[in-house]
Amino acid sequence: MEHLNFDDIAYQTVHSSHTYYQREPKSKNSQTTPIDKSSFNIYSVEVSDSEITFYINNTKTFTYSKMEPTPEGQFPFADHPFYIILSAQLGGSWVGKVNPDDLPVKMEIDYVKFYEKR
Repeated sequence: MEHLNFDDIAYQTVHSSHTYYQREPKSKNSQTTPIDKSSFNIYSVEVSDSEITFYINNTKTFTYSKMEPTPEGQFPFADHPFYIILSAQLGGSWVGKVNPDDLPVKMEIDYVKFYEKR
């Protein structure tokens, strides 16, 4: 889940070597969803052996499915460890220049939960 500056949308994006290099066949790897940026939002991700499902405020917003047959690098998530990054990025080619009038910035997080289904 990614949110840029003052946008009123969140990006749900799956990054893999297959989607990064846009190999054939192509699979949709990203979706944007409106958010209420003035309040807390609940972001959830469920990972299974065959798909990754994103939720915002308990509503399913995007599903990235494993293709069959699976192209190399398209779905490396089921059998590899991964991690969560919580970050407030300042500046860069995607988010643009830092406006000094917007400083200081803060990212408020109420809680983070991780469940593993066995």
